[in-house]
Amino acid sequence: MFTGIIEAIGIVSNLKEETGNLHISIKSNITSELKIDQSVAHNGVCLTVIAIDNDTYVVTAIKETLNKTNLNKLELNSKVNLERAMKLGDRLDGHIVQGHVDQTAICTHVEEVDGSWIFSFKYDASLNNITIEKGSITINGVSLTVVNSKLNSFSVAIIPYTYEHTTFNTISKGSLVNLEFDVLGKYVSKLVQLKN
Repeated sequence: MFTGIIEAIGIVSNLKEETGNLHISIKSNITSELKIDQSVAHNGVCLTVIAIDNDTYVVTAIKETLNKTNLNKLELNSKVNLERAMKLGDRLDGHIVQGHVDQTAICTHVEEVDGSWIFSFKYDASLNNITIEKGSITINGVSLTVVNSKLNSFSVAIIPYTYEHTTFNTISKGSLVNLEFDVLGKYVSKLVQLKN
């Protein structure tokens, strides 16, 4: 489980394909605190650390993960939002995040407004995921509050700290992002579907 509060930015230092899987090497300032078998969210995708070498560690994304997330778009030197799993007893500063990406979305608009930014996204509504006004959404692993919620689109407001300390400063119109919808909303949506 995660909170959607990004701890660090990692830099992709190597990509190695192997029978449909992708081994991703990440250089990060939190590497020294990691252990093999530990879960780390990468742009909101929970992956297991399989190797550590100095300031670099390796995780593996399987084919299904690559098909459903933006990790298949990674290149050398790509920046990645990183968060280690939360510890029991810690504050839950974001919201409950599972690290299981539901689908991707396309950034449709970025606007700077009085020192902050409004990012708008469009997603495929046929997958029955929903947003609600003032509800939670995770974008590339970042816990955010939804504004302007519609059937297949929504916006989020990004403060300067988040813009500077996550990969939001690399997102522009046309960028593909990972979405994890609020787990409570997913249960409500499923119950409504079962009743119909």
